[in-house]
Amino acid sequence: MEAISRGRFLRGSPQKARLVIDLIRGKNVQEALAILRFTNKRATRSIEKVLLSAVANAREKNAAADVDNFVVDRAVVDMGPTKWRRRMRPAPMGRAYREQRRYKHITISIKGTGIEE
Repeated sequence: MEAISRGRFLRGSPQKARLVIDLIRGKNVQEALAILRFTNKRATRSIEKVLLSAVANAREKNAAADVDNFVVDRAVVDMGPTKWRRRMRPAPMGRAYREQRRYKHITISIKGTGIEE
């Protein structure tokens, strides 16, 4: 059995979130949650929410599903839209650059390793 969860338009850099998502790919769900709770990165909060949503989706599909048998099958962080803020940063030769606000899309798929119905 497979369950998918997506978090879209989440604040933060996708490049920094990929560092965290690489830690949990292929791991057991309980082990992945433990890794996320003890990793000191800002992106762990949004990744943990999406992972818990995938577990809830799996339980919704099959109420008898055991969480211990699920493995993080696919975990991807894609780039969302980049919005330009009205704040300025100093640039060379008297110019100014506008700040960028980056967004990310997180997709996590978990798969049951036990008996499937």
